[in-house]
Order: sequence, then structure tokens, then C-alpha cells
Amino acid sequence: MFGYTLEEVGNIVVMQGFSGLSLFSVLLLMALGLAIIFGQMGVINMAHGEFMTVGAYTTVFLSKLAVEYDFVKSYFVFAIIAAFIVAFILGYVIEYVMIRHLYKRPLDTLLATWGLSLVMQQIFRSTFGAKEVSAELPEWLLGSFQPTEGIDIPINGVFVMGLALVVTVSVYLFMFRSRGGLRVRATMQNRIMAGAVGINTKQVDRVTFALGCGIAGVAGAAFTTIASTGPTTGSLYIVDSFMVVVFGGAASLMGTIASAFGIAQAQSLLQFFMTSSMGKVATLMTIVIILMMRPEGLFAAKVRK
Repeated sequence: MFGYTLEEVGNIVVMQGFSGLSLFSVLLLMALGLAIIFGQMGVINMAHGEFMTVGAYTTVFLSKLAVEYDFVKSYFVFAIIAAFIVAFILGYVIEYVMIRHLYKRPLDTLLATWGLSLVMQQIFRSTFGAKEVSAELPEWLLGSFQPTEGIDIPINGVFVMGLALVVTVSVYLFMFRSRGGLRVRATMQNRIMAGAVGINTKQVDRVTFALGCGIAGVAGAAFTTIASTGPTTGSLYIVDSFMVVVFGGAASLMGTIASAFGIAQAQSLLQFFMTSSMGKVATLMTIVIILMMRPEGLFAAKVRK
């Protein structure tokens, strides 16, 4: 098959599948934040990728401090937390300054956040330079292990998958097993009734938007383990992230997970046996055909009629 032996094809599928799992983890983290902002709030946040870049640059900055003060072995976990906090605070401020004036105006949110993404990219370029930079990773994130001969599994990919699992479970517990998540779902389903029972809907909006941005910051921290970061890094993932949310079904956590997994695996495998652009085209065409037959996505949200 394509000049490979059957054993080589098997090894390629396993390794590319695992590479797809690394992409799946980053896409899932990005899409989780976007699913909260777009799926729950109806805000088309074109600057979501830039919040990922904020998390990545936060991690790079802390890695430089870690090298200078010699605590590289232990800084990365704190960097993930810092990436979430910085992106969360920035998202909170942006919601208060700009987003809160644009609810129920999807076209306006699209244009405003697209402009915001360009502004943020220029700020990154002016602050950190146009060149891509990389974080100094601790030794326990480097290297790989071989479950069988001919298959190398990178340790950083395993870590990113574990991080994505922890964040996914945390989002589920918050949204469906906590009073805060109940307030979010109540506000998004019926804002007037939520306000009538004493829920501060404006505060819920602010925290919800900030939470989505914070999760994107965690995605940025995870991204530094597999690639370098530049001013436009986040914009490269925004289309795929929206594709994951729409294909999986807006406001569906299970749909987001299934969609991210399917898209990442398809792209990883197809781009190996095809060119990179043709792999993306084949994946996108498949998604378009499925959405033509099922416009609500893989997992439609249940609505009481």
C-alpha cells in the first residue's frame, strides 16, 4: 500500500493516530472554551485563538524565568494555572468593556472580535517580536517510549492528552454538577426567568465568557509542548475550533469531544498519505456533506417543546 509493507502501514497508522490524539487534545481544549462562549452564549468570538496565544506566551515567559532562576523541573504545572488565570482575567475585562454591548447581535460580535484578534496579534508582535518562540520544557516532558518496536510515543503528547481529560471532566462537573453551572444554563435558556429568581445574569455572562477564554489559555499552555508560538498561532486554529463546535453540535459536550476526535484523526491520517492541503480539503468536504444531511450536528441539544 503506497509502497509500504503491511507492518509499516500498521505502525504508521498507530503513530499517526497518536499524533492525531495530540492534535485532538489541543483542538478539544480550544473547542471546549469555544463551546461555552458560542454554544452557551451565542457569541461568535473570532479572537478565541488569540486567548490561546495569550496562554502560550504566558508559558513561554514563565519558562524564561524558570531558566533564569533554575526551577525548570517544576514550573510547567504553575504555568498552566497562570495561563488560565491570565486568559480568564483578560476575557473578564473584554466582556465588560466590549462583549456585553453586543449580545443578540451575532454579526456585530463577529466583526468586533475579528477586529480584536487583529489588535491582539499586533500587540503580540510589538511585545514579543514577529519570530516564533518556544518554551523550555522540563526533562519529564521530553523524550518518548516504545510500546513495541517501530512505534515511538512522545511523552509530551501523553501529558497533553491527560491535561485535556482533566479539563474536560472539570468542565462537565462545573456545567452539570455545580450551582455555578446551573446558573449558566438557566441564564442562557431563559434570561428573564433567571433574573426573576435572583440570578445575577450580567455576572454570569462575564464569568462564562472569561471561563471560555481561560480554557483557551490552558490550550495555549498545552500547545507549547508540541510546537513553537508566534503572533498568529491562535488564528491558525480558530477555523478548526469552530468546525469542531458546529460539527459536534452547539452546546453539546459529548458532541465537542466526538467531533474533535474525528476531525483530528482524519486530518492526521489523511495528511500523511496525501498532501497537507488535500487532507484538510477531504476532511472539510466530509464534514460539509454530513452537515447537509444533519444540520444540527452530531449531537443536537435537547429542547423541551
